[in-house]
Amino acid sequence: MTPPDGLEFQVDKKAWQKSRFVETEVSTDLAPGQVLFRVDRFAFTANNITYAVAGEMLRYWDFFPKDAGWGCLPTMGFGDVVASTHEGVATGTRCFGFFPMARHLLIEPASANPASIVDGVAHREGLAPVYNQYQPVAHDPLYIAEKEDVLALVRGLFMTSFLAEDYLVDADLFGADSIVISSASSKTSIAMAFVAHQRGRARAVGLTSSGNLDFVKGLGVYDEVLTYDQVSSLSSGTKAIFVDMAGNSTVTRNVHETLGESLVFSQRIGGTHWDAGGDDAELPGPQREFFFAPGQIKKRLADWGPQGFQERIGASLQAFIASTEGWLRVERGYGRDAVERVYQATLAGSADPSEGNMLSLWESDAAASGR
Repeated sequence: MTPPDGLEFQVDKKAWQKSRFVETEVSTDLAPGQVLFRVDRFAFTANNITYAVAGEMLRYWDFFPKDAGWGCLPTMGFGDVVASTHEGVATGTRCFGFFPMARHLLIEPASANPASIVDGVAHREGLAPVYNQYQPVAHDPLYIAEKEDVLALVRGLFMTSFLAEDYLVDADLFGADSIVISSASSKTSIAMAFVAHQRGRARAVGLTSSGNLDFVKGLGVYDEVLTYDQVSSLSSGTKAIFVDMAGNSTVTRNVHETLGESLVFSQRIGGTHWDAGGDDAELPGPQREFFFAPGQIKKRLADWGPQGFQERIGASLQAFIASTEGWLRVERGYGRDAVERVYQATLAGSADPSEGNMLSLWESDAAASGR
């Protein structure tokens, strides 16, 4: 049997601007218990740059290990089973999940049922279980066929934002009445502000660049929006939480110094300004805490049960998706040039915040789905 054309997009783990395309041989003649996905398309946002920032610390590079020094960034997307020797997984099954920036993914399910396929390949041992699950769309309560692109773009990052805000509320907001969010134009920040706005427990204050100021103000989810050079005007009279999506050491220091004793908690989530990072060990105020979503998932599954967890996430996600219709424009890109262009623009922070990029390493929609 002629092997399918394999192709992967890889980045240098120490110098992310360096990337390469690697052609691979992918066979549909599988060993017992294996499943081969054709990766249809995947979302790429600033959230994926965060996977690189935390690649070593949170082991995001370990999901799809490559040659020494090179990594394959995880993405959220859709894939179709094109070959299977696992009795619980039928060929043609379409799934949502964690896919590499590639044309194919081979997994070895440890378990499989109509609602979930769990990869048990050896190199994923010890990784966050939530990322090892592939959800067949036919039995996914959050799936909406006509909203596939938007789901891929926001579902993963929305869950991070929902859980991060939930973590803060679970701690009674540490006594704060406002949440200051950097990189306010990023989709993860927008989702965080949306959830906080919905709950109404704290004011959401967005920090953004001057070029994105009007866009962020027009979203309607922030109670106040400031540019980065206006950080000194933050009110220090009331208690506040800082949610850092940017990873910009200058901004972080300015926020900590401006708020002073009013800053009661500092939560780090993203790294959209990865190239402006630095040592923050000597920051005044509370020690920064990196938020790890799987930990809060585990807690809430215990608190609410699986059904209650899905109901809460689902209701809020659907409301957020509806809100994106006023500002999110989905753009599809196919092939090497599109993937490289979007990756470099996102890495450089020059991507249009109103744009949502759905990518595929296949050259067309028909090729991606195998038609």
